[in-house]
Amino acid sequence: MSEPITLNVGGKLYTTSLSTLTSFPDSMLGAMFSGKIPTKKDSQGNCFIDRDGKIFRYILNFLRTSHLDLPEDFQEMGLLRREVDFYQIQPLIEALQEKEIELSKAEKNAMLNITLDQKTQTVHFTVREAPQIYSLSSSNMEVFSAHIFSTSCLFLKLLGSKLYYCFNGNLSSISSYLQDPNHLTLDWVASVEGLPEEEYTKQNLKRLWVVPDNKQINSFQVFVEEVLKIAMSDGFCIDSAHPHTSDFTNNKIIRLIRYK
Repeated sequence: MSEPITLNVGGKLYTTSLSTLTSFPDSMLGAMFSGKIPTKKDSQGNCFIDRDGKIFRYILNFLRTSHLDLPEDFQEMGLLRREVDFYQIQPLIEALQEKEIELSKAEKNAMLNITLDQKTQTVHFTVREAPQIYSLSSSNMEVFSAHIFSTSCLFLKLLGSKLYYCFNGNLSSISSYLQDPNHLTLDWVASVEGLPEEEYTKQNLKRLWVVPDNKQINSFQVFVEEVLKIAMSDGFCIDSAHPHTSDFTNNKIIRLIRYK
């Protein structure tokens, strides 16, 4: 074993050996630590690499074991791909390609289940009729909730690229509301006639939009139509066995499957 070397990769410290770092001489690390490419030092004298420190653990573990080990819920494949491309470790590049093929196959067969709920809520608000003259008004508002589960993380990301919340005058992707890679809960309201725009923000009421069509979702019928359109474009079809026909037609449960 060679003497230990401490690396500072993007602010995260790793300790390894010179033999590990040069185990693939034709790689970027092999060139850096064989003297072919000069290395930088941090204030503590550690070798400094200005790359992502968190992802480097997978690079280093591959150098140690020749195996690419990723957690089951790994969500940074794009970032890992860019880092692997930088370090140019050819066997790791091949291992990553195999991993991506494996994940792609696992994503092909998938299930999508959506449970819908709707209720009516009374909203009270003030209306400015003239300078210094206000009146109190109220109206019924439709409130929607959708609990979405899919075994395909990629589909939920696709859904997140199509559906946006409208709140405080801005549109924001629903992707930021993912509870975990497989679950998503949406809560939104239909527009209320006469309700001033600022009241939506004041009362924390989010509306739901489809982009790039720029269409507001004011009913479950429109929501179901849009989700079916997105899901079927991704290879899903309606499960003929579940749910019960009455539940599907009444917009209570949507269950889709995909076989590829």
